[in-house]
Amino acid sequence: MQRLSAAGLLISLGIIYGDIGTSPLYVFKAIVGKTAINELLVLGGVSCIFWTLTLQTTIKYVIITLQADNKGEGGIFSLFSLVRRRAKWLVIPAVIGGCALLADGIITPPITISSAIEGLQTYYPHMHTEVVVICIIAALFIIQQFGTSLVGKAFGPMMFIWFTMMGVLGVSFIIEMPSVFKALNPFYGIRLLTSDPAHSFVILGAVFLCTTGAEALYSDLGHCGRGNIQISWIYVKSCLVLNYLGQAVWLLHHNGTSMDLNLHNPFFEIMPQWFSLYGIGIATIAAIIASQALISGSYTLIAEAVRLNLWPKVRINYPTEQKGQLYVPSTNWLLCAGCIGVTLLFEHSDRMEAAYGLSITVAMLMTTILVSRFLAKRKFPQYIIVIFLIVYIWIELTFLSGNLVKFVNGGWFTLSVGAFLFSIMWTSHIARKIRNRYVKFIAIEDYYSIIKELSDDESVPKYASQLVYLTSANFNSEIESKIIYSILQKQPKRADVYWLVHVDVVDEPYKREYEVDFLVPNKLIRIDFKLGFRIEQQINMLFRKVVEDLVKKGEVNITSKYKSLNRHKIVGDFRFVVIEKIMSRSHGLSFYEKFVMNFYVVLKKISLSEERAFGLDLSFVTVEKVPLMITDPETVEMQRIS
Repeated sequence: MQRLSAAGLLISLGIIYGDIGTSPLYVFKAIVGKTAINELLVLGGVSCIFWTLTLQTTIKYVIITLQADNKGEGGIFSLFSLVRRRAKWLVIPAVIGGCALLADGIITPPITISSAIEGLQTYYPHMHTEVVVICIIAALFIIQQFGTSLVGKAFGPMMFIWFTMMGVLGVSFIIEMPSVFKALNPFYGIRLLTSDPAHSFVILGAVFLCTTGAEALYSDLGHCGRGNIQISWIYVKSCLVLNYLGQAVWLLHHNGTSMDLNLHNPFFEIMPQWFSLYGIGIATIAAIIASQALISGSYTLIAEAVRLNLWPKVRINYPTEQKGQLYVPSTNWLLCAGCIGVTLLFEHSDRMEAAYGLSITVAMLMTTILVSRFLAKRKFPQYIIVIFLIVYIWIELTFLSGNLVKFVNGGWFTLSVGAFLFSIMWTSHIARKIRNRYVKFIAIEDYYSIIKELSDDESVPKYASQLVYLTSANFNSEIESKIIYSILQKQPKRADVYWLVHVDVVDEPYKREYEVDFLVPNKLIRIDFKLGFRIEQQINMLFRKVVEDLVKKGEVNITSKYKSLNRHKIVGDFRFVVIEKIMSRSHGLSFYEKFVMNFYVVLKKISLSEERAFGLDLSFVTVEKVPLMITDPETVEMQRIS
């Protein structure tokens, strides 16, 4: 984990605060809307913002949730990995939360970049900003494939400038009306929400936008470290609150008026005239940084989901050697299409506000459930866990109710995207359970002598010197019946040495260990890899490394047994056999299971094959297709005619 340092504090500013740090661009604009400006609305709005940042971001995430670090890593799937053994149903909040965060990744770049670019409408009121926004979004997604480590180094200083600018701009207006600090009293927020209960849900939906980036504080725990996040948050929150107070003063100067806040955004109005263009430029850079952070977070989410078998296998590239930096092409272009689609569909940031916030509220609710399980695992007193659940489920359900008001105006979009993503994750999870149900394991010990005899039987043509099978058997005492069938019956495969390779994805994010078991010395060897859910599963490379270590220690001999090659100490050939289970019969499956498996077949066709997903050299791989389910002949009734 990153230690507390000046460099760490600067990095945390650049990585994790983009989303929550750009919220002043649109929050007050969303709270006031087309309502006539009045003192209660402005002071109550600031009060709600301040206490939302305090209760939701500071207490829940910065103080409590950051304690749930998985060997220094954070994020909803890291949290799930910590608690998943406590109850099987915990996969549901994990999947829902992950899908909600991915859906949020489609709406955040358009709204932040649009809000920044729309500042130009102060100078050009009739400017169509969506063209500029689409160009920026397209460029942002195009550069992802080349890696962003060089650009990322500039994020910290740029965000420091951004937060400092916001704080200074806020103070420049606060000195005109220091009494605005009274808005931090929760009394004003409570009074605003109770004065017009019907309208309060609309206000809550707008207020919630100030904390939408709170999940990123936990997701990027591994990049920054708990200490750096907690200390840097003090500065970030101070600058945010000062800016909101400054915007409040500007609004109070216009008390009683009703204006089009699309043309008069309080954020840009508190800038001096001479500084406006510079401010818009800095805001645009901050919006791009916020978008970049969310895009990178989406890649990490997908990669973790793949390794936890919650997403179809997809290509994952590593454009740089920087730890944790990866690029998922399929996710990149799906997000790109989604972001451009959002921009074309909603056009203006005020319309996007209606679609924003709903999915992230759901994600926060799911995090609350998982964190409560983590607290139970850490033996926290029961009353503390109950208080935590009651307080935060009440807060987040209240915000969810406020955001549901937006459903018709745009909230349907992110919920639809989230539901689609959920269908993919849930199908991957359930289909795997169904497949495992039909995998038959047998005692491998019963076949030791047969395998040894086959290996020594020169009447059988040699299939490969070293024959490697990927097995899903968790114990070295058993093996899939399909593998034995492949070796002994489906074209008997003679080899000098048979290898069984098993991959176990463990809860620790960066664990990389292996065990070797010589089941039949020099004939049948099993290797168990224990890999963290953030480790790239390049089995070809890892297997080669293990074999090299075994050869150096004299534990195996991989020299070819062919006399002409053995004389010259030539290494024998290796061949991997991947057994692909295909749907050929669906007897015994319920309607729901048939539907899931049919959808899974579609996902398999557009996803990465097993051999590519495991990083195997395709020139040394044989793929054998076997039916997942075979109808028992005893269940088939036929009558012979004489």
